[in-house]
Amino acid sequence: MTRPTSRDVAAAAGVSQATVSLVLGDKWRGRVAPRTADLVRETAGALGYRPNLAARNLRLGSTRTALLVVPALTNEFFARVYTGAARVAAEHGFGVVLYPSPDGTGPARDPFPSARAALDGVIASSMAADALDDLGREGLPLVMLDSDPASDTAAAHVNLAMADGMRQAVTHLLDHGHRRFLHLASAVDSWTFHIRATALPALLGPSTALRTVRAPLTVDGARAAMEAVLGAPGPRPTAVICDDDILAAGACKAARRLGLRVPDDLSVTGFDDLALATALDPELTTVRLPAERVGEQGMSALLAVLDGTPWSAPDIPVELVVRDSTGPAPA
Repeated sequence: MTRPTSRDVAAAAGVSQATVSLVLGDKWRGRVAPRTADLVRETAGALGYRPNLAARNLRLGSTRTALLVVPALTNEFFARVYTGAARVAAEHGFGVVLYPSPDGTGPARDPFPSARAALDGVIASSMAADALDDLGREGLPLVMLDSDPASDTAAAHVNLAMADGMRQAVTHLLDHGHRRFLHLASAVDSWTFHIRATALPALLGPSTALRTVRAPLTVDGARAAMEAVLGAPGPRPTAVICDDDILAAGACKAARRLGLRVPDDLSVTGFDDLALATALDPELTTVRLPAERVGEQGMSALLAVLDGTPWSAPDIPVELVVRDSTGPAPA
């Protein structure tokens, strides 16, 4: 069966092809009568006509495609970011291509012979600013998520209230009498983890002790780092604040191997609220990061930039979800 064309729609509706293009391109107001516009849309629907988007994009100089660059495809957080971005994109006739850049530090190479020819813009999640240099040279609009807002590389930024998330976790632990803290920090060098590391000591008073240990962002890496800390001589921490739920899982595993009970001997908190948080036993107290909302705002910001509209928004709120991995400090 031959696919209907705009010429077929024009003939069936008794109008010109130019009128069909104006109506279906949503540029008819003030140029075509509303009744005629309704007739064109009804006729196109009855014939099953669909515009040739590829040809339309070539005429308009737009691909209606955004690139979402993430540090890893295996992390649930970035899958949720993609889900949010793709949902907003679909509402505006855009597509989103997902592309990984190792560890968020790059470099993120141009995945196309020419990114400018294939894309309208780039959204980068939890990336170092200079990781996008190769793509930036294409002159594409860039929106950065969960990244340094001081970077002048991006046209817009979308961030989470990370420092407030750390405040919520610390306040919860202090209220439970904890005074000896361990920060199990991610070894990934990125702005989002730097913010957590900066916020934590500022929240603790002179009557508290804080030690920071960095670990690879894996369960086994976190377990090994925690076993070394917990097995060392001297006062043991009573609370462990982890940069990520994956690190928290490793901390809980180390505690069990050393015969410590969570939370009776050691309270543990995480960041993200991944599905892993409720798979652990006890279930993990963690800072919930609304990743889908990050993706939604990121795509909304890119659409605004493409439209020439200034875009800004306050940091997205985060929430401490209290579960059974935290409790009163041991006597």
